Amino acid sequence: MKAPPSPHIARPVMYQHWNWITFLHWRYPPAVVQRLLPPGLTAETFGGTAWVGLTPFLMEGVRPPVLPAVPWLSRFGEINVRTYVHDDQGRSGIWFFSLDAARLPAVAAARAGYWLPYFWSDVGVRVTGDRIRYRCRRYPAGWARCDAAVTLGPPLAEAERDELAHFLTARYRLFTMIAGRLAAAEAGHPPWPLRHVELLRLDQDLLPRAGLPVPAGEPLAHASPGVPVRIGRWHW
Repeated sequence: MKAPPSPHIARPVMYQHWNWITFLHWRYPPAVVQRLLPPGLTAETFGGTAWVGLTPFLMEGVRPPVLPAVPWLSRFGEINVRTYVHDDQGRSGIWFFSLDAARLPAVAAARAGYWLPYFWSDVGVRVTGDRIRYRCRRYPAGWARCDAAVTLGPPLAEAERDELAHFLTARYRLFTMIAGRLAAAEAGHPPWPLRHVELLRLDQDLLPRAGLPVPAGEPLAHASPGVPVRIGRWHW
């Protein structure tokens, strides 16, 4: 099954690469997720439940259209807690409960320019062969943490890319609140080259820190080496 098409971002305001990403997802009752959403957004369900994702990855090649990537500033670990929503016009997208990133200037710029709930954290991503280790410690020390390790398996065959996999990963719009108003921006990228993944370790409290109950059971896991991304400008 093919992923839905990505939007064409004619005039991106930012270029990025989202690399060595792992998608970990848990089912949640829709009402639990809905109470954490702003007016104008509704929790989107699949199989009768809402889904919450924990998504660590390596951000690389971050730059605006007219400037080159600055080596130190354009490469850092990031991890976000997110869910899937639609607005009153039925447009689907992502709502972020939190985003932790390892570069303070990037965190400050994202908070000021994108009004997203970024936190400055010590986020590390270490890739050794097919094994990826993620580590997050939010500043001040002890505020939030995540330790995870996965082993990448073979690529998912086309027949294995089911509707749920696309529901959880093929997301091209993010929502935020700017000055009390709902806004959205599009993120265009090729289809994720998804791979099987084995979760070796997970110790985290990012979901409870975001106001969510502790997730139950093992997460549904996907992983990808990554994709290049073009970010569009905000619009109401």
